[in-house]
Amino acid sequence: MSDILTQLAAVLEARKNAAPDSSYVAGLYAKGLDAILKKIGEEATETVLAAKQGDRRQIVHETADLWFHTLVLLAQQGLKPDDVLQELERRFGLSGLEEKAQRGNKP
Repeated sequence: MSDILTQLAAVLEARKNAAPDSSYVAGLYAKGLDAILKKIGEEATETVLAAKQGDRRQIVHETADLWFHTLVLLAQQGLKPDDVLQELERRFGLSGLEEKAQRGNKP
């Protein structure tokens, strides 16, 4: 399953050097961080609304949009999906309370 994340990350990375009018993602990169963050906020809200409605198909659709735009953010920040997967792996087997305690006062 992580193969699709790797493939998508490669495409998103390539779009960073593309002309803004050549693709949606290139245009989003050209608009900057605030535009990317706004899209993530919109997609998060749409995911919440889909969940409230209980429409499983729409939940999957909106979550895919949210993940996609989060991947755009990661690429824009010079990060890769593996960075997040490694963090999830690090946390695996820890209770949420233990993980939070290990962070201390870090954001």
